[in-house]
Amino acid sequence: MAHLLDTSTLTAPLPPVVLEMGGLFDAAGHELSLVGGPVRDLFLGRMSPDLDFTTDADPDSILAVVRRWADAYWEIGRAFGTIGLRKDGHQIEITTYRAEAYDPSSRNPTVAFGTNLHDDLGRRDFTINAMALRLPSLELVDPFGGVRDLHAGVLCTPGTPSSSFSDDPLRMMRAARFVSQLGLALAPEVTEAMTRMAERISIISAERVRDELVKLVQGKAPDAGIDLMVETGLAEHVMPEVSALRLETDEHHRHKDVYQHSLTVLRQACTLESGEDGPVPGPDVVLRLAALLHDIGKPATRRFEPGGAVSFRHHDAVGAKLAAKRLRALRFDNDTIKAVARLVELHMRFYGYGEAGWSDSAVRRYVSDAGPLLERLHRLTRSDVTTRNRRKAERLAFAYDDLEARIAALADQEELASIRPDLDGEQIMALLGVRPGPVVGRAYRFLLEERMENGPQDPADARIKLLQWWSEQPESQESTP
Repeated sequence: MAHLLDTSTLTAPLPPVVLEMGGLFDAAGHELSLVGGPVRDLFLGRMSPDLDFTTDADPDSILAVVRRWADAYWEIGRAFGTIGLRKDGHQIEITTYRAEAYDPSSRNPTVAFGTNLHDDLGRRDFTINAMALRLPSLELVDPFGGVRDLHAGVLCTPGTPSSSFSDDPLRMMRAARFVSQLGLALAPEVTEAMTRMAERISIISAERVRDELVKLVQGKAPDAGIDLMVETGLAEHVMPEVSALRLETDEHHRHKDVYQHSLTVLRQACTLESGEDGPVPGPDVVLRLAALLHDIGKPATRRFEPGGAVSFRHHDAVGAKLAAKRLRALRFDNDTIKAVARLVELHMRFYGYGEAGWSDSAVRRYVSDAGPLLERLHRLTRSDVTTRNRRKAERLAFAYDDLEARIAALADQEELASIRPDLDGEQIMALLGVRPGPVVGRAYRFLLEERMENGPQDPADARIKLLQWWSEQPESQESTP
């Protein structure tokens, strides 16, 4: 199906660079079409700065057209028929018509250039991405009903789902991502194919899977995307620890559904993210991953206690190790791995504050242990309250309000975010008459402990306490003549 597009019906403007490129390729005797996500987004009222085009020109011919016009260009994807460029702030990719398929045992596509736009669209992942806008005529080419499916809110494939997922199994992850990002529902045949073919995702590189997972987690409804992965079995091959949260509920329902609880925590964490100028601008991948994974240590630590109770002792520490291991397997960067694991490790620290109360030193330790993750920890801890008992929820919320007020009050008096001893390493060595080594580290830790327990001290008082500590150390006796 093809017809001229009435641009006045679009809820997003067409960037001038699109029509400009269309004129350049037309003048050179080549076809050019805006294709895929950017066309879909025109109907969703948005336009990405990243623009994808397809053409009958081969890479050499593409370069001949854009070389002098582009602000910059690169040929990294040339082997796949793709030339990248930047123009007027837009990131642009132009790809020769192609058809490609995956060998069942390979992670890499076998690329073959195509000859026409219709065939190129037929090899794309979903109908909503199998639309093109011919340039410069503005003819909308929609042979598989992408506009229809977009308006219906359903995700379908141009051909059979089995054929689409066999060509590129990563498309199953994309299906879950579009559920999260766009709020779409899968056509029944798409769900069936994903369930039957979930194991095929294992041939895809961890880096590609990670990138799709990040986009899913950043979506408007990441819990829905994760739930689809679990229900179809895809999560068993990507994040099996999440699937394992579906603990068998015993006949007496002695514990809550850990899996559904985790999805609720993820959903609630999203609502607590701040705006761009706030402390945790959304979508925050670290916070959302921590919310999803915070209880993955429970299956390994579940114990049925006398009297029918169920315990999960040390699931926070076990979960932190499991989270780090899974994120490493998915090739996440070290900073993300450490941050998520630390939040998982700390997510139970608050509980008990309301009943027992904390000393100032305990509050300082809480802030110090969280470090730069404190604002995320605030949000994770609040999100972790999913009880239907209104009185209990209000009590926990009040207790955390009180803790945050305590932190703010201490922060007015002290630099809580960067708690350090009252003497630095140089001062310690000068006072004790020692050289750099283990003794300095031990002295530093002693003073840090004093700082945690008692707050900031006058340097003179700190020197007295350090000298008293030093007099009790074996090394001090050895250094005495």
